[in-house]
Amino acid sequence: MMVDEERRKLRREKREFDKLKADFMRKNDMEKKRLAQQDKFLKMKEKILMKELEKLAFEKRQFELQKDFYRRMQDNEEIARSERHEEPKIVRGEMFFTGVANRQSLKKRYKELLKIYHPDNIDGDNSTVVEINREYDQLSKKFANTL
Repeated sequence: MMVDEERRKLRREKREFDKLKADFMRKNDMEKKRLAQQDKFLKMKEKILMKELEKLAFEKRQFELQKDFYRRMQDNEEIARSERHEEPKIVRGEMFFTGVANRQSLKKRYKELLKIYHPDNIDGDNSTVVEINREYDQLSKKFANTL
């Protein structure tokens, strides 16, 4: 009789152990799935960030080329003025915003130009910034009216 009780007790403990084992295995499988999904999302995020990084690097190269172009243009203009013994002229703002087709590209170009020509910069020029601001205001009003 004691042996039967011990057997029943062992069977009960085995059922409880099997239940705990099944719960553990289920939780373990769920955790593996969650980690796999998290890894998938991290790879997707990394891919997106790498594309954005490449885009930023390209835009930086374009900005540097544009900056060099404007610097060479300014140098050539100064050389030509010095050869003609003329006083510096204010640059017209229209040439800075050629090719701008919408409000978003206007704002972007405006910010780029201020980075280059702001008076606090080494190559900055207050009269050029005034002209850029004047043209920006005109184009902003134009694009605001077309909305």
